[in-house]
Amino acid sequence: MQSRHYKVIDEAGLHARPASLLVREASKHEAPIFIEYNGKKHTLKSIMIVMSLGIGFDKEFSLSVDSQDADTVLDALEAVLKEHHIIH
Repeated sequence: MQSRHYKVIDEAGLHARPASLLVREASKHEAPIFIEYNGKKHTLKSIMIVMSLGIGFDKEFSLSVDSQDADTVLDALEAVLKEHHIIH
């Protein structure tokens, strides 16, 4: 399992539009992908779960992938977050 940690820079937090695109990207991959926030780990393949986390501005979260191509998957997810200015 490989993980990367992030801090939200968007004042609106991880809001609906980037969250839905993040889930869409995660769903393209067969590997188990998780988001961890406030010490709890959840699947990243459910928009309802991601939105229910309420990850706000200046909050930290992590993404983890259990796969041999974890770097590639994490790079793709990170690109979505950067494109929508959720992270640096």
